[in-house]
Amino acid sequence: MNRIVAFGEIMCRLATPGFKRFGQSLPGQLEATFAGAEASAAVSIAYMGGNAAFVTALPDNSLAEACLSQLRSFGVDTQHILQTSRGRLGLFFLEAGSNQRPANVIYDRENSSVAITPATEYDWTAIFEEAEWLLISGITPAISKNGAELTEIAMQQAQARGVKIACDMNYRSKLWNWEPSLSPRELATQTMRKLLPYVTLFLGGQQDAAEILAITPDENSDDSLLDISRQISKQYPNMTHIAMTLRESFSASHHSLGGMLYVRENDKSYYAPMQNGQYKPYQITNIVDRLGGGDAFTAGLLFAMGDPQLNDPQTSINFAAAAACLSHSIEGDYNLSTRAEIETLMHGEQSGRVNR
Repeated sequence: MNRIVAFGEIMCRLATPGFKRFGQSLPGQLEATFAGAEASAAVSIAYMGGNAAFVTALPDNSLAEACLSQLRSFGVDTQHILQTSRGRLGLFFLEAGSNQRPANVIYDRENSSVAITPATEYDWTAIFEEAEWLLISGITPAISKNGAELTEIAMQQAQARGVKIACDMNYRSKLWNWEPSLSPRELATQTMRKLLPYVTLFLGGQQDAAEILAITPDENSDDSLLDISRQISKQYPNMTHIAMTLRESFSASHHSLGGMLYVRENDKSYYAPMQNGQYKPYQITNIVDRLGGGDAFTAGLLFAMGDPQLNDPQTSINFAAAAACLSHSIEGDYNLSTRAEIETLMHGEQSGRVNR
């Protein structure tokens, strides 16, 4: 199994119980878990039986030790995580949405350890030993100027060693504020366009393409996502694969979900899930936890692309879409779904019957 190195920030997630609002829960109890896009993907990959490492910087304290202990318990390689006397563990607060009321996230992550630790403190040679993929997202460059510089150096170090790079755009408008002279969208566009030439596998959505890359489909196109993918691939010729989650939100509790994978080599797009030769998205009508769905998709795709039994494009996107679907049934950001469970859904079993 190929070794995947995920690099980014992990935080403490503090969520209101059930579907309570902040004003109902505080003062009172919040539910604490750990979360972060790249860490969530690493946990999911390891839980499926893959070889995943997570790299970040954390403060040298007991909170970080608890975080590291949990990551290791899921089989994630944490040996290259830095612990430093500088900075802190970032936080975010979650109020889950329900029905027509959307979820709300409040970030408290300024001056986190990974946001301020310079790239020179990481041992890139050891980090990328025997690695096939580096996974980054658009979140780390959003948290600070150092985070943006750190991300680019990590990508340069990976590319120099022949390591392929996967990037999930993950645009977060609330985070892109480290350059006051630019709006969040302008800063994200300027920064990500500098990073994308390194990328082999692009993960995003139609909105990312429109807002950050200024790419929209030809109105005469029969397949708008294929058209967008071709345009992205033309702009960034290092990209061999482009993947997108296909989500329609009817309410906070009801989404339809699927995925698309474009392969430049044969100039073809693959959709999942399929039924009788037609794309038919999963209907998720009772969402347990919305956060981490895109990370589960990313993890599923990278895992499948590295597995001989799953790595043809159609099977890979089938697996990724099924992984993303199941993640909505699990509390917390981590998709604790096994490979067998994902393959069962991928092969059409959607009844949710009790396993006895």
